[in-house]
Amino acid sequence: MSLVLDPAAQDLLFREARTANTFTDEPVTDEQMQAIYDLVKYGPTAFNQSPLRITLVRSPEARERLVQHMAEGNRPKTAAAPLVAILSADNEFHDELPQLFPHFPQAKDAFFSERPAREGAALLNSALQAAYFIVGVRAAGLAAGPMTGLDFEGVRKEFLDDDHTPLMVVNIGRPGPDAWFPRSPRLSYEQVVTTV
Repeated sequence: MSLVLDPAAQDLLFREARTANTFTDEPVTDEQMQAIYDLVKYGPTAFNQSPLRITLVRSPEARERLVQHMAEGNRPKTAAAPLVAILSADNEFHDELPQLFPHFPQAKDAFFSERPAREGAALLNSALQAAYFIVGVRAAGLAAGPMTGLDFEGVRKEFLDDDHTPLMVVNIGRPGPDAWFPRSPRLSYEQVVTTV
C-alpha cells in the first residue's frame, strides 16, 4: 500500500528535508511565517490545548542577546540565519481552553487547575506542535535548524517569563553552501514496531 501524499511532497517534508547548518541571506517574511502557522495550527493536541508559543527574533539587538545563550557550536548558525524562532510551552495555556475546547469548557478547572499538571501537559503537547512547526517550515520550502544546545534558563529570563518554558531554538531560511551534514542512519521498521 502506498501513501496518498504525492511523492514530491513526501520528499519535501521528510526524505529530502534536512537540518540546515548554513543559510543564504534571503529574508524570511512575516507572510511566510503566517502561512506556516496557519497550516500547522491544525495539528492535534490533547484537549486542543495548543500550548506552543513562538517568539520570532528579528532585530539585531535581540539576535545578539540570543546568541549569547546558545552553545558555542550553535552561535554562528544562530547569528547568520535569516530568522530565528524560540519555541516555548505556555504553562498557563488552560486560560484559553474555554475558547479552544468549547464543548467542555470545564476542562480548564477539571484537569488543569494545578500547575504541575499544566506543566506536564504543556511540555508534551508543545513538543508535538514543535514537530508540526518544523514540518510546516519545510512545507514553505524553507529549511529549519532546530537546536537544544542552549542555556534554557538564560533564554527564559532574557525572552520569556516564569509561565513559559523554552523548548528549542529554530533557525529558519533557505539553505546555504554546505548546509548539510551527511545523512545519519535511521532505525528499520522491525527495530521500532512491535505487534502484540
